[in-house]
Amino acid sequence: MAAIKVHGNPLSTASMRVLATVYEKEIDHEFVSVDMRAGEHKKENFLSFNPFGQVPALEDGDLKLFESRAINKYIACEYADKGTQLLYQDSKKMAITSVWMEVEAQQYDPAASKLGWELAIKPMLGMSTDTAVAEENEAKLAKVLDVYESRLAQSKYLGGDCFSLADLHHLPTLHYLFGTQVKKLFDSRPHVSAWAADITARPAWLKVLALQSQQ
Repeated sequence: MAAIKVHGNPLSTASMRVLATVYEKEIDHEFVSVDMRAGEHKKENFLSFNPFGQVPALEDGDLKLFESRAINKYIACEYADKGTQLLYQDSKKMAITSVWMEVEAQQYDPAASKLGWELAIKPMLGMSTDTAVAEENEAKLAKVLDVYESRLAQSKYLGGDCFSLADLHHLPTLHYLFGTQVKKLFDSRPHVSAWAADITARPAWLKVLALQSQQ
């Protein structure tokens, strides 16, 4: 029996975020695909994992969790002795990493997710892009990436000298945005560009993309 079960969909950014962590930690797991087109995430069985009806969800023995970033913190702590160390043990280093984890969730992701939806997902679904929303969020993301450029000029990774959840949490949105015009915002900032190239080439992330391509 696999130690943990990840219920999700490989096209979902939040599911991809958890899968990247599982692969980085090299832990035995079972991926349970949730058919969102059929509305499985809104049915009673899945709602017992997440009452909000959103993927992913995690089962580890009797423990059930939802919210991808919370799941990742649990995995990084519970399986600290396995695979890549994704959180610092030192409290001051961990505090800095926590700041940048919050920056990803509160500053970067709102704009990045809206852009991913408008420029990558909507075209895949045959829907029209709202150019006004895209332009507004492109400007917001540019300001965030200016801050990232300053940070990454001083530090190899956002959270410090080592790759951590602060970096990993960006991977799913980076994947979708790099297939759009927004890639220029990353390419035009040399430290951001080098950082993005580094983290998107990680073997664990390539495993997530391989799983996605099988769907």
